[in-house]
Amino acid sequence: MRKSFISGNIAIAEGAITAGMRFFAGYPITPASDIMEYLAERLPEIGGVVTQFEDEIASINAVVGASWAGVKSMTATSGPGFSLMLEALGLAVITETPLVVVDVMRAGPSTGVPTKTSQSDVMQVRYGAHGDYVIPVFAPWSAQEAYDLTIKAFNVAESLRTPVILLSDAVIAHLWESVLLAEPGEVEVINRKKPSSPPDEYLPYKPDNDLVPPMATFGEGYNVIVESLIHDERGFYRQDREAYRNLVKRIVNKVLSRVDSLFEVEAYYGDDYKYLLVSFGSTARSALAAARILRKSGIKASLLRLKTLSPLKLETLRKYCDEAEKIFVVENNMGKLVHDVERAAENDKVISLPLLDLEIPEPKDIVEGVRKWL
Repeated sequence: MRKSFISGNIAIAEGAITAGMRFFAGYPITPASDIMEYLAERLPEIGGVVTQFEDEIASINAVVGASWAGVKSMTATSGPGFSLMLEALGLAVITETPLVVVDVMRAGPSTGVPTKTSQSDVMQVRYGAHGDYVIPVFAPWSAQEAYDLTIKAFNVAESLRTPVILLSDAVIAHLWESVLLAEPGEVEVINRKKPSSPPDEYLPYKPDNDLVPPMATFGEGYNVIVESLIHDERGFYRQDREAYRNLVKRIVNKVLSRVDSLFEVEAYYGDDYKYLLVSFGSTARSALAAARILRKSGIKASLLRLKTLSPLKLETLRKYCDEAEKIFVVENNMGKLVHDVERAAENDKVISLPLLDLEIPEPKDIVEGVRKWL
């Protein structure tokens, strides 16, 4: 490992390189642009390609195509650009295309305040595309975690043949911290499963026991069909109920069946608390400071920080919620994660603390919000 003092966006770029990403397509958008700018210099040095396209729609479609050409691929954007990517994101889901999309959140709706932060894209990254699916979503709270979770995002994308979202924000993007970067071989890097059957026996969407089909890519001699319609194991369009059920249930369950390894939380003061703060991303940094302030004043507060926003393991959330008299969901939006916490806990215990702030919310605002209810 080597230590480097870098920003959250550079940490994402370096994490992608460590994971084996060699193709990046994007379009400039604040506060994600410097991911592409950094990679434009760094990636060609190791044989990779960075291309700026005319918009976000072209960018994510290029990433889908590059992945089917056998290259680990990524794009990065912010809320307005992510909105434009949703149709192609659905294409990546149904064609089971491994790729990573970085969404560096900023204030909205629409163009909002491009240079300021937010946590308002939670629903969009999880449910924005139509149809039934589950996309893994990881949310870092530091530059180090931006690096680590980017590697995890690629490993999950490759092992499950699915798009994965890294949900950052403007605060994480531009803070500078010491980050431990891995040398080759120091972290696990997972590559997609290749077919073991001969080309004349290969079915592009026939899964193994793990529900994930081996993935042949263009140019390897296999019959590869990339079909956006409901399809059978051959990849041929089918409109019957059996084919529909088999495909949709499998692409959902291949993710949900891995919830134990996908879902990550971090608990602070979790062995002795009466009140639980639940938060994620940059806002969790302030929530941890608020928990410390409350404990110093005699109020036994704890923080549960979610690193994974999808899929959620409700049993884990419930375990922490059951121990608390009151649960305060702290997020920099009008209240989104709170609905999931309400599913895991008794509704009368859950209190939403929506902190609409263009900067990172201040700990005192969280403390005041908790004291108001107590």
